[in-house]
Amino acid sequence: MLHSLFTTRNTKSYAALSDHELAGLLTIDDQAAFNELYKRYWEKLYVIARQRITDAYEAEEIVQDIFCNLWRKRNTFELTKGFQYYFSVAVKFEVINRMAKKSRENRVKKEVLVWSSPIDESTSDQLDFNELQSQLALTIKVLPEKCLLVFKLKHEQGYSQKQIAHELDIAEKTVEAHLAKARKTIRIRFGHLAAMAKSVLFL
Repeated sequence: MLHSLFTTRNTKSYAALSDHELAGLLTIDDQAAFNELYKRYWEKLYVIARQRITDAYEAEEIVQDIFCNLWRKRNTFELTKGFQYYFSVAVKFEVINRMAKKSRENRVKKEVLVWSSPIDESTSDQLDFNELQSQLALTIKVLPEKCLLVFKLKHEQGYSQKQIAHELDIAEKTVEAHLAKARKTIRIRFGHLAAMAKSVLFL
C-alpha cells in the first residue's frame, strides 16, 4: 500500500509548519505534508485560475494538474520564494500553456485548409510544414521553464516585453534575455530553416 511509504505524524501539527518545512517533508514522500499544502492553497489557486479561465471545470483541472505535477517531482523539488509565489506562477504558466495549445490548434486547422487547397503547395509540402511545426513545438517545450513562459507570453499571447515583466515581476532586461535564449535555441536547432520557423510560430 502507498500509505506505508509515508510518515505518520499528528496531522494537526502540519498546520503550524512553514512552506519551506512542508517542502522539505515532500522530498521524503510525506503525504500529510502534501495534504496540508493542498488544503492550504487549493482554493487560492482556484480563484486565480478562474480569474483567467471562464470555464469552472477547466479551472479545477488546472489546479489539479499543478498539484499532481508537484507530487510527481516531490523528491527533487526545491522551494525558493514560498508556495504562494510558486503556485501563482504555476497557474499563470498552465493557463498560458493551454491557451497557446488552443491557439496552435486553431492555427494548424487554418494552415491545413490553405495548404490542402488545389491551387497551393503539394501534399508533401503540407507534410513538411506539419513536421516542422511538430519539431518546433518539441524544441520550444524543452526550454527552461521561465524562458518558456516568457516565450509563450510574447509570441503566442502577444504580450509586450513591458507587459511580460509586469506579469512575471521581473526586469525587462531579464525578459529580453529569455527571448534571446529562445531565439538562439531555435536558430541552432533549425539553421537555414529558422526563417520558416519564424513564420510558423509568429517569431
